[in-house]
Amino acid sequence: MIQATGSAQASLHAPAASARVRQATLRDRFVANGSVASIAIFFALVCVFFTLSTDAFLSSPNLLNIVRQSAPLLIVAAAMTFVITTGGIDLSVGSVLALVCALSAALLQAGIPWPLVILAMLALGGLVGAVQGFFIAYEGIPAFIVTLAGLSVIRGLALLITGGYSIPIAPDSPFVVMGRGWFLGVPIPAWIALAALVLAWTVFNQTRFGRYVTGIGANAEAVRRAGVDTRRTVLMVYVISSLAAALAGIILAGRLGSGSSNSGQGFELEVIAAVVLGGTSLFGGRGTLVGTVLGALTVAVIANGLILSHMSPFLTPIITGCIILVAIWLNFRLFRGAVRRR
Repeated sequence: MIQATGSAQASLHAPAASARVRQATLRDRFVANGSVASIAIFFALVCVFFTLSTDAFLSSPNLLNIVRQSAPLLIVAAAMTFVITTGGIDLSVGSVLALVCALSAALLQAGIPWPLVILAMLALGGLVGAVQGFFIAYEGIPAFIVTLAGLSVIRGLALLITGGYSIPIAPDSPFVVMGRGWFLGVPIPAWIALAALVLAWTVFNQTRFGRYVTGIGANAEAVRRAGVDTRRTVLMVYVISSLAAALAGIILAGRLGSGSSNSGQGFELEVIAAVVLGGTSLFGGRGTLVGTVLGALTVAVIANGLILSHMSPFLTPIITGCIILVAIWLNFRLFRGAVRRR
């Protein structure tokens, strides 16, 4: 009789418990997607503003130009999403990009076949990421320190290779197709960026590795106790980041038709701004590649729109920085407000 009464009470409480679970799930989805929705709205507003204030913003050549120029940023920002989601940071991506630009041009001038140059540069990017990842994951040195040192050392190597000069790439070399070519009316860099984004989204959202990345950022010790090799996962995250920077360097060298140690100055800051603007938490444990794409496109559109508005080049970085700061501040306020309501 007592057991029957208990079963009846449990059945009465079951609908209420299910309702609470559904309500909590909806709140969790709002917290997860609120920042993405806000950057999507902000991106739309920026596009509308430049459409109304300039004559050429919505023209087909300009839109294709935005897509081509933003391809390196999209590729590296996608990889940086993995890094920041683990709670880390990679300040060396701009220097890796510059080293790859310079070394690609030097190897091509030396007569190395262009397919071997591309493979060598990707291997170099993976090696740089593995070295930095080793010190971060296995030696316990903070990522900020390791990648800051990498920023200096790798940029110095690029300067050493070029001597401070720009190394030209023959315009008839097939290598330049990586940055200047077209396929089906769309720039090839855009196709490369699209492939990289699809691959990154699949890995981040559909694989164990992606779940491990998020789990490490949220609670690395819990993930380690679950039997995951967290150190190897962290190392691989930095390999991915440097590989992406190397690919971006190849595209940029092809587009510019030269290699220079000055390439990618401040690029790492644009990448981090795009990722955080998209809603990925700088403290780790929460990342979104959809938001990263919107953040990167927002950064690219702002830069392009200010040029079309004939803004002084001395004022452009000031205005860009202020806009990004306000957008990130609004994102953080939205997220914190959602957390309080939980």
